[in-house]
Amino acid sequence: MTPEEYVEAVLELVERIPPGRVMTYGAVADALAERSGRTSARLVGSIMARHGGGVPWHRVVNAAGRLPPGHEREAGARLRAEGAPLRGERVDLTAATWRPPDRPTTRCLPRRPEHPGT
Repeated sequence: MTPEEYVEAVLELVERIPPGRVMTYGAVADALAERSGRTSARLVGSIMARHGGGVPWHRVVNAAGRLPPGHEREAGARLRAEGAPLRGERVDLTAATWRPPDRPTTRCLPRRPEHPGT
């Protein structure tokens, strides 16, 4: 997959995220990894920053549920209008994460400690 094709694949996937739901940058990368050979959440973030204005960019958040940097107010307002569950200024990833039905992802939810209490 060429870099241009990867940009298109990222944008196409983001367009599929339903209103009120989100994916993390890492989950987007994971969902496309098999086809693209790329696994970088940072690359997805860079693509969204440069090319994401025409897609529902506010539905892509970081692994902690934080909204896109520099656009927190607008993204929060859009997500609230769509009914996305937020906890303060973060998306509740447990309730709001979306996984493409054709491609389960591994980096959608925050990591949990291996042992309770750690």
